[in-house]
Amino acid sequence: MLLREGEARTFVMDRRLGCSLAAVAGAVNAAGFLAVGYYSANMTGNLSRLSMDLRAVDLSSAVACLGLIAAFVAGAVLSAFLVNAGRRHGRPAIYAYSILLEALLLALLGALDIALRVGPRELVLAYGLSFLMGLQNATVTRISGARVRTTHMTGMLTDFGIELADWLDAVRRPGDPGRMVQVRERLALHGGIVLSFACGGVGGALAYGWWRAGALLGLAPILVWLALPGAMADLRDRLSGATPPGPVA
Repeated sequence: MLLREGEARTFVMDRRLGCSLAAVAGAVNAAGFLAVGYYSANMTGNLSRLSMDLRAVDLSSAVACLGLIAAFVAGAVLSAFLVNAGRRHGRPAIYAYSILLEALLLALLGALDIALRVGPRELVLAYGLSFLMGLQNATVTRISGARVRTTHMTGMLTDFGIELADWLDAVRRPGDPGRMVQVRERLALHGGIVLSFACGGVGGALAYGWWRAGALLGLAPILVWLALPGAMADLRDRLSGATPPGPVA
């Protein structure tokens, strides 16, 4: 799921990866809100809150929202740097390594949530989780050619609405069977991502209520499980002395 990119990817690859990571993002978003009172994946809401805080001259809240947005952007920037470097060196497994990095940092944040009961705990968690959501969303956006986003549900719901209209249109006016298949696939992809994000949010909220910081630690192995096949395939190529493919266009 994390080796092919762009047009080389199949619908099944995008659906599995998108739904899996959207569920993780939903869980992180819900658990993060329960932990610190901010949504780490909802940059639309944070940007709106920033505007309202500036209007109310609530500078402390405005700075906090600005920090969340900056952390999210920083995560996306790091992802882009990693992907660009991987492409230059012909390493398609860079996407898998990016998700492994997310898993490592998420486990570290979970450990810090346990250790830091006072002091900078809230800031570390809020900015750290936003950073990871930016990293994940940018990684998936690049590998899928912008067909999939795992934290941006506004865009996914917009796509779902458009595709639902296309599907209803195709049902009323049957035409090209191939087009109908494509519409159904896109409908299933974006609808599945939205549903996975919502289910992940429910799971993350319940898990954080039961296990607190252990919920964040528990999400890290899921990311490792998703990324490990791609990383292991790359490691086997390195150990066997296989020549890596040329830079990805």
